[in-house]
This record gives sequence, structure tokens and C-alpha cells, in this order.
Amino acid sequence: MSHPDWDQDVFFQYPLSRFSTSAGEIDLPILYYDCSVVMALFRVDVDKAAAVVRDPDLVVVPVVGGQTLVGVAFYEYRHTAIAPYNEVGVAVAVGPRGTSAPRPALWSLLGPLDKNPLGLHIVDLPVTTEAACAAGREAWGYPKFVTPIGFDLEGKSFRGTVTDPQDRSDLVTLAGRFGLGVPGPLLDLALYSRLEGQMLRTLVNTRGGAIVSTGGSLRLDVSASSRHPMAERLRAMGLDGAKPVCVSRSERLQLRLNAGAPVAAPEPASRAPAMAVR
Repeated sequence: MSHPDWDQDVFFQYPLSRFSTSAGEIDLPILYYDCSVVMALFRVDVDKAAAVVRDPDLVVVPVVGGQTLVGVAFYEYRHTAIAPYNEVGVAVAVGPRGTSAPRPALWSLLGPLDKNPLGLHIVDLPVTTEAACAAGREAWGYPKFVTPIGFDLEGKSFRGTVTDPQDRSDLVTLAGRFGLGVPGPLLDLALYSRLEGQMLRTLVNTRGGAIVSTGGSLRLDVSASSRHPMAERLRAMGLDGAKPVCVSRSERLQLRLNAGAPVAAPEPASRAPAMAVR
């Protein structure tokens, strides 16, 4: 149930559609009223990132030389339309095959969602509740699984953990102190996913403001012993022990997670050109 102040907020006065999941009915878009986020961005070799995306209709976007951006974001959703939960997303910068990425690609990713085809493809999305897992899997095809997630943001320090559901150890940890930062906006997101064979493009509208900083002493550590697919994908991208190039954090995040829009299938790979940066 929302708060009366939020009911009067134009950001949340949005048409809702019912959607049935195996865990119960939800409304789309899902509304997130009171949240925190720490999003760390890492440079990753394009070929290594492409190996974990594995979707023939998506192309990993080179952002700096032969490298792309991979985001690892920890969320604490204190008040939402589907109850509180925590979440961690690992996402790669992508675009649909056969389209041209505006130059420079980095600024395009940061720009308005209606002016370019670039977005993010989520490769792992652990959450802490069955309701959130069912909604993500059944409405968007997101790769969710349920496990405990730690989120501890205190001033300039952060420690986030994902528990390995197989042996209950720490699968991945992002911890340390943020570097120098300045106020900045929270970014709207475009997410590409596949549901029952259909490519979807989903817009996430955000607000609240953030602090954008250097990585400081933050470091991403992946369990050396874990055989969980999330750990294996992070290691395959070279992210074990990696330090982020920048970090965005906010304790005032609000967002709308919209229903996905079907994306027309691209031309066959033999005729469609690979994504080019123009």
C-alpha cells in the first residue's frame, strides 16, 4: 500500500495494468516509493562481455576502445507496490543487432531514452523475495533467483553482499569507501530482455538525485570456490577483484518499472550488419 503523499505525487499517478504471476497479481508499472542504490560501473573487454550475453539479437556496445561498461548495482527497496526487498543487478551495455549506435556511445547511454537504441542487458538479478522473483521472471524474462542480499550504506562507506544459495557463503561482495564525488542525476534505464522468445525493451523512469564519485577503495570480490552461474559469469568477465571506474549512489531513489514493449526481430544475421558506432 502506498503512502497518501505518494498517491498525490504526479510521478506515481500513472495508468496501471493488472498482471498475474505465480506468486499473485501485480500492477504494471511497479512503483518504487522509497529506495537506495549503489551502482558501480566497470570496464570489461567486449568479447568477454559478449560471451555472457549470448543473445543473437543483441550486440555488446564498445564504449572505450575495445571495452564496454558493465554495471553492478545493489538496491534496497524499502517501500514498493510489491513489498520491501533487496536486489542486485549485473548488466552489460548493448543494442539491438543491425542498428547504429550514436557517437560517442557513452554519452548516448546517459541521454534520453527516446533518442537512441542503446540500453542494458541483465545477466544476473538476485532478489530477496519470491514475489519479486516471480514478477521479474514472468513479466520480463529477467534472470532472477532468490537469496539473501546485504546492503549497508553509511556515509562514504558501503558493503553489499550476495549470498550463494548453494552453500550460503558470500558469492560476491562490493565493499569499500567512495572516492571524490559531486551531485548528479539518477539515470533512467532501458533494459533489453527476452520473454518466451520475444525481445522486450523496458523503460525504468527514476528520480531522486545521486552522488557520482570515483571508485575510491571500492572493490568487487567473487568467491573463489563458488560454482554458481553468477560467480562464474563475473569471473569470466574479469570482475573478480575489479575496481569500478565510477559509482553512483542515492538514498532517495524512486522509480517506475514499466511493462516491456516488444522489439521487432532484426533482419537475419547474414543480411543485418553488426552494430556500428557513428
